[in-house]
Amino acid sequence: MKSLRDLINKKKTVGPLNLDDQTVFYVFRKVVKEEFGNVGVEKFTADYFGNKILHIKSTSSAWASELWLNKDKIVYLMNKELGEGSVRAIKLK
Repeated sequence: MKSLRDLINKKKTVGPLNLDDQTVFYVFRKVVKEEFGNVGVEKFTADYFGNKILHIKSTSSAWASELWLNKDKIVYLMNKELGEGSVRAIKLK
């Protein structure tokens, strides 16, 4: 069985775009669920991915602060799953 990283790396060599939004959004939800549980998944919505920056909407300022404090760890875990340098930063809307 191929890992997600193998499939993404294969996709990178096919087209000019590195990653599609849906793949990045899926990995973001997976990482958030591991870090914050099901409650965290309900509180954050991935909105847009471009220029290696993931834009996130939050349901409250408290959860936005929580994400902001953990953004480096989330980016690290996402890059671990997607491949080094796939996501450069997370920005909150």
